[in-house]
Amino acid sequence: MFSQLKQWLRQLFGFNKSKQVITWQQSWSDFLNDKVVFYRTLNDKDKILFQQRSLLFLQTTAVEAGQIEVSDEDCLLVAASAIIPVWGFPKWHYFNLRAVYLFPGVFNENFECGQPDSTISGMVGTGPMTGKMALSRPHLYSGFENSRDKKNVGIHEFAHLVDMADGDCDGFPERLQAFRFSIPWFDLIEKKIKEIDSRRSNIRDYGASNRAEFFAVASEYFFERPQLLKNKHPHLYESLTEFYQQEVLAIAEDIKPRKKAPCPCGSGKRYKRCCMPRS
Repeated sequence: MFSQLKQWLRQLFGFNKSKQVITWQQSWSDFLNDKVVFYRTLNDKDKILFQQRSLLFLQTTAVEAGQIEVSDEDCLLVAASAIIPVWGFPKWHYFNLRAVYLFPGVFNENFECGQPDSTISGMVGTGPMTGKMALSRPHLYSGFENSRDKKNVGIHEFAHLVDMADGDCDGFPERLQAFRFSIPWFDLIEKKIKEIDSRRSNIRDYGASNRAEFFAVASEYFFERPQLLKNKHPHLYESLTEFYQQEVLAIAEDIKPRKKAPCPCGSGKRYKRCCMPRS
């Protein structure tokens, strides 16, 4: 179903010499429409723009795997992970990324899977990792298949790259916001980290690791559960809306649970008996 995209990507990165003109296929749109809530909520015009930006990303970024064959679906999900955080910036280019490496599972700092310390699902960085990203393929997929858990490793790692675009991975995306706003933002981060540490927050614990991880974790939350974020952390929601220059509440409408479905807060109760608005 995705053979043309696969052949084109092989051509781009030197796997064969044949020349081929790529045209977007309906099957690729169907795949994104099924797997990516953000894409599904776009209007027809913006979907075309999303497709174009995805292809441009793949023209400049290799998607590779040493132990598993890279599928066309893999490439589309990596591209979606890249485009979503910078959707509000049409001319954005990830100059700090050359290749994304997919692994068959979680890995350790030596990029070994199946070891006792293999717990990493995504990584970017400096030094040997400059210009590179490592992702667990299963976690890449699960990030898009579960739109309620506030977790998406692809968006998380690309949020780090947005943060690092100014040269520092410090939790403040200076390229998206004037530096004069850094002090109130960092004050907000410190407040939110204290809430996580004292178990008074529904932001996942990993966000309390440091400022950079808080920004990435909060970004996952913003793009997966925007209405919940707005309800629980209105100031944080407003700050991320300003950072990303996006209105993402359409996502909340798309994933709205049914009355009798389990409540997405994880309480075990039905939605109508728990967090469903009484109005």
